[in-house]
Amino acid sequence: MSVEGTADAPRQGNRRIDRVLAEGYLEGLSQLSLDDVRTRRAEAEQEEADLSYIRRMIQGRLDILRAEMNRRDGALTGSLVEGLSTILADEPRGAARGMGRHITVEPSRIDSHRRYVEALVADVDLSDVSARSTDELAHALRTLSEEERAVSAKRRALHDVLDACSAEITRRYREGEADVGALLASQPQPPAG
Repeated sequence: MSVEGTADAPRQGNRRIDRVLAEGYLEGLSQLSLDDVRTRRAEAEQEEADLSYIRRMIQGRLDILRAEMNRRDGALTGSLVEGLSTILADEPRGAARGMGRHITVEPSRIDSHRRYVEALVADVDLSDVSARSTDELAHALRTLSEEERAVSAKRRALHDVLDACSAEITRRYREGEADVGALLASQPQPPAG
């Protein structure tokens, strides 16, 4: 199974992720209205937030499975439950863990994303990994690792879309095609007082 919208996952019509990553999505960007370019950037930002959320869920499950494998190999002492807060700590672990982007929107469809990730390794109950065979854990690790790579590849493609839209918006302001004063005037003002 892989990221929603790929050959292995069910298609749900013309989904936003499919549109945003479609080959022609950025064609004619310089001819679009500023609002349309911003809309395209916002769509890409939302999809990036959703994929980031899926990726974090996958990585958390990978961390639990790896910790159990390490416990079995003797590299981790104590019980898995005792070490869970350390295992799932939100600390960056090198360039592979993050891509250095500040997420400005919350993920959407959280329940759907959770069910999707759970379905990836439905045969391995993460609430009791010690009850699973080493072969079952190794299979789950492979499945989740493959999915994490697929999600990361889609995120990189989304970053290209975000960068292109941001560059076009910046160009318009730099070259005077868009008015910073109009942008500022359209922003909600804090209450006086």
